[in-house]
Amino acid sequence: MVKSGFTLNYADILLLVVPAFMILILAEILYGHFTKKQTHSFMDTLSSLSSGMTNILKDSLGLVLIIVSYPYVLESIAIVNLESSLTLYLVAFICIDFASYWNHRLNHKVNIFWNRHVIHHSSEEFNLACALRQSISAWIGFGALFLIPAALFGVPANIITLLAPLHLFAQFWYHTQHIGKLGFLEYIIVTPSQHRVHHAINPIYIDKNLSAIFCIWDRIFGTFQEELDEEPPVYGVLKPVKTWNPILINFQHAWYVIQDAYNTNNFKDKFRIWFMPTGWRPEDVIDKFPRAIISDIKKRNKYSPKYSFSLKGIALFHFISINLLLTFFLYNFSELSIDFKLIYGLIIFMSIFGFTSLMDFHSWAPNFEILRSISAVLLLSTFSISQFLSTDFYFSYVLMLSYFILTILIAIYFKNKLKIE
Repeated sequence: MVKSGFTLNYADILLLVVPAFMILILAEILYGHFTKKQTHSFMDTLSSLSSGMTNILKDSLGLVLIIVSYPYVLESIAIVNLESSLTLYLVAFICIDFASYWNHRLNHKVNIFWNRHVIHHSSEEFNLACALRQSISAWIGFGALFLIPAALFGVPANIITLLAPLHLFAQFWYHTQHIGKLGFLEYIIVTPSQHRVHHAINPIYIDKNLSAIFCIWDRIFGTFQEELDEEPPVYGVLKPVKTWNPILINFQHAWYVIQDAYNTNNFKDKFRIWFMPTGWRPEDVIDKFPRAIISDIKKRNKYSPKYSFSLKGIALFHFISINLLLTFFLYNFSELSIDFKLIYGLIIFMSIFGFTSLMDFHSWAPNFEILRSISAVLLLSTFSISQFLSTDFYFSYVLMLSYFILTILIAIYFKNKLKIE
């Protein structure tokens, strides 16, 4: 719901789109349950949805450094100025899709860029919730370089701004195992069958089907692969992340590269490792610092610890509570001060980190939960109390304090109680 007199921005668009996504995910879960073809697991789905929350928060706060802006590229190289028409929007959408293909291909092929994309492939399941596993580690913005065709056609920046979110949201539906091949559409658009291939770690499927909407790019540039009946997709990444924490996943690959760059004795390798093909390591660290990589997908064991009912209940409680915190943030986005947005954003990030660490059953997680709750209360009370008292947010403030106090009590109670069944 968008408030009357409220200028529509990205936060408001999310308020409309996210509930629709959640309804579709719930429908997929119910369909899987009643057909005995469940593609969701409790913890994995919570992890995927939590990743979506971090991405929403990061994008809403605009936490990115744009090194090349589209308006600058447009002003510099435009040679045609298309009049506002259906043709303009069609050209713009095709250009965005073309840019998405090459950006996506870069993310798959180069070490430093894989870090910003690995989160999307990290789930060992494949379902609609996986679509929401989006990055928070893409801090440098250079996407305008891939939009050079759009700039040459003189596509206005406001058209790109309008269509880019629609292009992203249109990629949600095909993250499912419940839709088979779609006949002639397989030659036109990206389908669930094609995208299952993309998310698979089978050798024949690796780095295939990189298109976002129109599969023509894969067919033209040699990255198309049909889903084969004799080769069922196995999902995930070759170096399993083994965590439900989306924040850790976002920086796990970068940490591996940093370690290798530090440990190698080859000075040249310390620099070129960042720009080598994804997964490349200096020769002198491979044996000295081995890392587990899936070599036989038939022997892959999913990361699926068994948790007590109480831990699942705590995880669900935190997930719902943090969703409410995020909804408050988005709904009142334009009315919040910049300092409050940053403080509030930090609190949500800490909350997601804390409860997903609890899902991983880290022994330090209850202590972190206590620490982040106390920190949240202090931050809200010290730096942002005026934001609440000067608006209609006082009741929300009381609810937030209640949540953090309850979190402290739960963490204390379960500190020595949480055990894997």
